Amino acid sequence: MEDIKLQSHPKRIFINDVDQYSSRHIAKFLSTCGAGGWTDQGEAEEPSSPPREPAFHLVGTSPASASGDEDSLLFDRYPSPTRDELWKLLLECDVVLYNISENSTQHQIEEAKWAITALHAEMENFTSCKMFILISTVMTWAMTKPQNPDEADMISEEDFRRRRPHPSFKSHNNLEKLVLKLGKKSKLSSYVVACGLQYGKGENLFHYFFKMSWLMQFPEVPLFGQGTNSIPMIHVYDLGRVLQNIINVKPKTKYILAVDDSNNTLEDIVKMISDTLGPGKITKLPQQEASVTEAFKPEELEYLSVNLCLDAVIIKDSFSFSWTSEAGMVENMERIIDEYKYTRQLLPIRIFLVGPPAVGKTTVAQRLCSHYKIHHIKIREVIEEKVTQLNEIVSGSQLEHVSAEELSAASKQLENLNKVMELKAGQLDDYLLADILREKLNSKPCSNQGFVLDGFPESYQQAKLIFSDGDTEKQDFIIKKPEYNKKITPEHVFALNATDDFLAKRAQGLPQSEAENMRYTQEEFIPRLTRYRQLNSAAETLLDYFDELEIHPEHIEVTTDDSEYTDVMKKITETVGIPKNYGLSPQEQEEEDRKEKERRKQKLAAEAAEKKHRKEAAFAEMVSQYEEWQKNLSELKIQERELLEARSLPLRNYLMTYVMPTLTQALSDCCKIKPEDPVNFVAEYLLRNNQEPT
Repeated sequence: MEDIKLQSHPKRIFINDVDQYSSRHIAKFLSTCGAGGWTDQGEAEEPSSPPREPAFHLVGTSPASASGDEDSLLFDRYPSPTRDELWKLLLECDVVLYNISENSTQHQIEEAKWAITALHAEMENFTSCKMFILISTVMTWAMTKPQNPDEADMISEEDFRRRRPHPSFKSHNNLEKLVLKLGKKSKLSSYVVACGLQYGKGENLFHYFFKMSWLMQFPEVPLFGQGTNSIPMIHVYDLGRVLQNIINVKPKTKYILAVDDSNNTLEDIVKMISDTLGPGKITKLPQQEASVTEAFKPEELEYLSVNLCLDAVIIKDSFSFSWTSEAGMVENMERIIDEYKYTRQLLPIRIFLVGPPAVGKTTVAQRLCSHYKIHHIKIREVIEEKVTQLNEIVSGSQLEHVSAEELSAASKQLENLNKVMELKAGQLDDYLLADILREKLNSKPCSNQGFVLDGFPESYQQAKLIFSDGDTEKQDFIIKKPEYNKKITPEHVFALNATDDFLAKRAQGLPQSEAENMRYTQEEFIPRLTRYRQLNSAAETLLDYFDELEIHPEHIEVTTDDSEYTDVMKKITETVGIPKNYGLSPQEQEEEDRKEKERRKQKLAAEAAEKKHRKEAAFAEMVSQYEEWQKNLSELKIQERELLEARSLPLRNYLMTYVMPTLTQALSDCCKIKPEDPVNFVAEYLLRNNQEPT
C-alpha cells in the first residue's frame, strides 16, 4: 500500500471524555500524527526532522474542567458542554469519535446514540462528508462461540453478525447495530471498532498488577481466579493507529476488530509482569477476593474474565502501520514497563551520601529513605544479607526450586566469602564487595524505587569497580569520560563535612554503648577520621570519580547539633526534587492523617496553654504594677502632705499670733451679746481691735 498522505488542511476530530485513560492516549496519538512526533505510520521521527503540520485538529470534551498533560494535546477543550454546545462542536468536525470501550456509563452510551441519530437526521445539510467512529469493546463478543466448537477456531470480523454480547454489554451491542445502520449514506459514513482490552502508557485495567509488582510489598502478586482465559488485547497507541488508518483509508468494511496477535492468558500476563517488574511469583486467589480487597471493581473483573480468541483480519489485510506491540504485552513486557514507569513518573531516585564519621550520614540517609520511600543501603547489612541468603540456598531451608547449578554456585560463593573473611579478620576484598553491592543495586526494589548509599564506596578505585561499565582497562586510553552503569550509579552525590573538633565533640558526647556500636570510641574514631581525611586528600579521590562522570557532588557543611538535620534535609530535597512514587497507601495515609490530627490537636493545646500562661503572666504583671503604683502613690501623698505642712507652718504661726487671739475674743463676745447681725459685729470688732504686727 502506498504511504498515506496528509491532507492540505488538518481534519477536525471530535473525541469524548479526554480525561479518561483510553480517550486521552488516543487524543495524544492523533494530535501528534504528522507533527514531527510521529509519522503517518506511527514511528518516531528523528529529532533533527523539521516539524510538520499536524494531520488532525483535536477537539475534546471532559466531565469537568481539568488541567494537565492532555490540555497541551488538544487545540480545543470543552468541559461539560450543554447539548446545544455539543451539537455545534459535532457539526464543525470532520470526524466524530465516541469512545465507550472502557468503564463507559449509560449516559455516555445515550450521548453517543443521540449524536449518531442527530447527525443522520442532519446529513442532507452537510457541506462535506462526515465520519462517525464508535470505539466499542470486544465485550460485545464475549458470549460468541466458534462455528465449530470442536476446533480451536479463531473468530474474525466475518462473524460479527453472530456476535453475542456479555449480559452487561447489551446496550453496547445495540449501539453498535445503530451506528452501522445509520452510517450507510455517502455524506455520513460510520464505523465500529471493537477493541481488545487496552494496555500501555501507564496502564489502566492492568494497573493493579503493575503497582503490586512495582511496590514489592508482598512476596507474590495476586491473581484473582484461575487465569486460564485468553484475553484479546491491544496497545492503546496501536488502537490510535487503527483509528488513524480508518480516517485516512476509509475501508469498505464497517466493522473492525482491533486486537493484537497475542491471545495471552491472564495468568501469562500477570506472571510476566511479576517476573519483569516484581517478585517473580504469583498466587491465585478466589475471584471474589478482588472485590473484598477493593483491588478491582465488579465491572473491571468482567473485562478480565473474558475468554476469546479473535483474529483481526481487516487490520492485517487492509492497513499498513508499524505496531507498538503487535505480539502483545507478554512479548513486549520490558518496553511496556518502561512506558509505565515514565508515564506515571515512577522513576528511581539514586542518592550517595559521603562524609567523615559522626557527620550524620546514617541519620540523614534514614530521613531521606523515609521521605522518598527508597531503600537504605549500608555495606555491612548488604554483606550480612548476602551471607544469610547463601546459607539459606545451601541449607535449602527457605528457598524452593533451586537448581543444581544455582546450589553449586551458591555453595562455592559462600565458601569463598567465609575463607576471605577468616583470613582478613572479617573484611572482604574490594572486588568481592563490588560484586555484592552491584547485585544489591541491580535488585528490583532498588531498580524500581531507588536507594541511598550510605558511606560506601570510600575511594576512587572502589567506585570504579562498582559503577564502571565495560573494559575499564581500555577506557582511560580510548575516551576521556569513562563509561558507567547508569542503572546503578547515583544521580545525586552529597558530601557532608564538618570540622574535626566538631566531629570529635559529637562522638565524645555519645553514650558508651552507642559509641561502641557505631565504632565511635576513642580508639576507633580517630583512626577512622584520619583515614577518611587521607582518602579525601589522595591524588584521585572518590569525589573526583563522580566529577569525571559529570555527576558533580554538592558539598554541605554541618555546623550545628540539630538532631533533625533540618538545613541539610532542606538542601538535599531541594536538589533532588519531589518524591517519584505512589505516595502513601490508604492505610498509611489514614495513619498519617491520624498523626497529623493528633499533631494539630497537640499544637492547639500547646498554643492554648501558652496563651493562658501569657494571659496569667500579663495579669500577674499588671497586679504587680498596680500594687507598685499604689505604693508609690501612698508615698507621694505622704511626701505632699509633709511638704504642705512644712510650707504652711509660717502661715499657721502668723495666724496663731496675730489673727486667732482677736478672732477668738470677737467670737466669744459675739456669743455673749448675741447681736442681730453677728457677722457685722465680728467685723466691727476686728476693726476696732486691729493690731499691727510688729
